[in-house]
Amino acid sequence: MKKLKTLTLAGALFMMAASCNEDNADSVKPNQLLKAIPATFADQTSEFTFDFLKKHNAEEKADKNYFVSPLSLHIALGMLLNGTDTKTKEEIQKSLRVSSDLAVTNGIYKDLMEGLPNADPKVTNTIANSVWYRNTFSVEKSFLDVLKASFNAQTYAEDFTNTATVGKINNWASDNTNGKIKKVIEQIEPAHVMFLMNALYFKGDWKIPFKVENTRDENFAGTTGTKSVKMMSMQEKVKYAKRSNYQALELAYGGGNYVMTIILPEGKTSVGEIINTMSASEWKSLNTTLAEQKVIVGLPKFTVEYETNLNSVLSKMGMPTMFTDLADLSKISPPAGKLKVGFVKQNTFVAVDEKGTEAAAVTTIGVELTSMPILPEFICNKPFAFFISEKQSNTILFAGKIVNL
Repeated sequence: MKKLKTLTLAGALFMMAASCNEDNADSVKPNQLLKAIPATFADQTSEFTFDFLKKHNAEEKADKNYFVSPLSLHIALGMLLNGTDTKTKEEIQKSLRVSSDLAVTNGIYKDLMEGLPNADPKVTNTIANSVWYRNTFSVEKSFLDVLKASFNAQTYAEDFTNTATVGKINNWASDNTNGKIKKVIEQIEPAHVMFLMNALYFKGDWKIPFKVENTRDENFAGTTGTKSVKMMSMQEKVKYAKRSNYQALELAYGGGNYVMTIILPEGKTSVGEIINTMSASEWKSLNTTLAEQKVIVGLPKFTVEYETNLNSVLSKMGMPTMFTDLADLSKISPPAGKLKVGFVKQNTFVAVDEKGTEAAAVTTIGVELTSMPILPEFICNKPFAFFISEKQSNTILFAGKIVNL
């Protein structure tokens, strides 16, 4: 069973949500919104995905399982992008691999938001976004309007000094992940003024389910030792490919538009090495190589709950400025230098069994005030009084009132 030692991790990492298989006669009809998304966007977001996985894999402990959602992260950063300008905006656009034309990018996000949940009627896939901000904090209306129009984001102005607000935010995360992610924040710090949140939920039954009676206790040879697991098994026609240093298997959900692609390293190659060499071009090539044939499949049942802070990873991906006092989030609330991103974190859940897969992710971006003093605004755009005085004797020479100009 040595060859199966990386299957749990690989299965979690490479569960790419939207993969349309039009060559499959049993697949559901193509979704017109998804068909309208440019092929270049799919290629560029794949580049983002593998860059993210490589950087995250390097940060995480080698012996630790993890499960992340590149899509949830991409959407959350896409919302943030609409509030940025100058260097901060350029860094995020470049790292996300999106067009410099924000209207075009927002249109694609809108199509994804509306199209993915309807890609397969046999699969549940929901995407929800929200903006939570301190009710005493002034937010640009144009920022909130674009998030509502392009991301269907719910907006909440709340009392951040009230501990009940923490509960409201966590309840939103739970409600939009079918109760799988119950807590995303512990408390609200005094500097926090906004949270941008994306919740992604997926539940799909295998197109060809594993038979419960075929599940057996088998040894799983992990990096820290061998452990007995519940190994599901089948012998069916599925899509399979053998590459130079790994095997790949595609298991379909529902009508076939959603799939899990499992990568199993060969020989002395580790799963970490596979991740580090995976690229958008290799992913594309793999998907053209996968061909249906009868395969003996062994897949362990597993559940992973995971939480990670992504500040360091995103900085290494080319987005360091947003975490500093040099950040320009002026389209959320001016001026530049007033706000920065305090944290980007992701909470995830995945469970795989004989029937199918349930997965959820919540990406939370915390926006906070910078250490730069916030200058009070004193705009004489309404009636005002004024005085002219001599400071040494503290004598008022003149006094005036301006009510109309």
